[in-house]
Amino acid sequence: MKLPSRLAALLAVAAVVTACAPQTSTNSSSEKDDKSGTLRVWLFQEVGNDPKAKVVDSVVTAFEKAHKGTKVDVEYIPIDTRAQRVKAAFNDPKSAPDVMEFGNTDTAGYVKDGGLLDVTKEFGAWSESKDTDPTAKTSVTVDGKLYGSPFYVGVRALYYRTDVFKDLGLQPPKTMAELATTARKIRAARPDLYGLVVGGAYTYGAMPFVWANGGELATGKGGSYASAISSAAAQKGIKAYTSLFTDDNCPAAKCAGMGGNDTITAFAAGKAGMAIGGDFSHTAVEAGKVKGEYAVVPLPGVTSGSIAPAFAGGNNIGVLKSTSHRTLAVDLMEQLTSKKTQSAMFDAMGFLPTFADVRQQAAAKNPYVKPFAQTLSAGTKFVPASPAWSQIDSQLVLPTMLQEVIAGKKNVAAASEEAAKKMNDAFGSVG
Repeated sequence: MKLPSRLAALLAVAAVVTACAPQTSTNSSSEKDDKSGTLRVWLFQEVGNDPKAKVVDSVVTAFEKAHKGTKVDVEYIPIDTRAQRVKAAFNDPKSAPDVMEFGNTDTAGYVKDGGLLDVTKEFGAWSESKDTDPTAKTSVTVDGKLYGSPFYVGVRALYYRTDVFKDLGLQPPKTMAELATTARKIRAARPDLYGLVVGGAYTYGAMPFVWANGGELATGKGGSYASAISSAAAQKGIKAYTSLFTDDNCPAAKCAGMGGNDTITAFAAGKAGMAIGGDFSHTAVEAGKVKGEYAVVPLPGVTSGSIAPAFAGGNNIGVLKSTSHRTLAVDLMEQLTSKKTQSAMFDAMGFLPTFADVRQQAAAKNPYVKPFAQTLSAGTKFVPASPAWSQIDSQLVLPTMLQEVIAGKKNVAAASEEAAKKMNDAFGSVG
């Protein structure tokens, strides 16, 4: 059986993304540290960017007031074309910003490319840094050194239909086994709904099943990693996730090609009893047909009452190695990622703060934050801090593995072993 056509399309896109990835540059740190002049900042353009821009403008105004003779020029760049922009910036310091927002899975690759400044000393001396979430801090750490400051964090939890659960006399599942059973009860009673909508191209929806069963993506440190996706524990998690792609829950023909956005779209449209979605999915669900008829709880783990480890996504802000305004740039990085700014950014955009105390304050003000805060507190996971991860991700190694199992093309052992080989080839290619 052929893999879904969606995967073929994604593979074609991946080839373009890989070709656009920043190449290793010969950038070296600027010897200048000007205490005035213009600082250039690149931040990501969001859907509905005005609230973000207002928060940033207030930070910039205060910064310019505190640093006479200094001007901050902020440019919002499209996320989907960032690879080309960053590549050009790393290879031509004259076109580069001083401060830049970047995805936390990009950190290791950008460090290898020689683009980011080591801010270990400054971050350690910053009074607020001690309250940074450990996993968020990991996302700016490569080989024990820090290359930025966490800006916000995102995790996933279990969305469920309160009306459907009430009608069927169901309770939120407390284990992964109950999750599967509950999903099938919903599908049996309401064949118009997916029980738990899942996606074969939804890597970070699948990974909690691997982690909850004791598996890992990879093992190692210091830039040297080996895939662990074919271990017995990881295979158990892969089997648990792929077993949900059945006619009595989420038919493979419909669900194998779905990504994370597709699953949330289905849930928001009232087509599923449950879905695994992020705090960042809240706005979309609120705007859908299920508004007022859903709730969120942490995704359950293997044992009753446990929480499945979630992937800690999010963005960071760092300073480029080529800056000629090191002191000012680091200060601005800290102001853009401060507790005050993160609190304001949560109010404006719903971005979860990377500081535990600020996140608790957000949860107190907004009940929907609580299950995501609980998930973060229970312990999260991150991708290997290797520049190879961007290659593994863009080549769709893990979605391909999942979809081969779902399609019956390979069993879990064979598919995971092939994925492990591809991962190890990528890890080996970066040294």
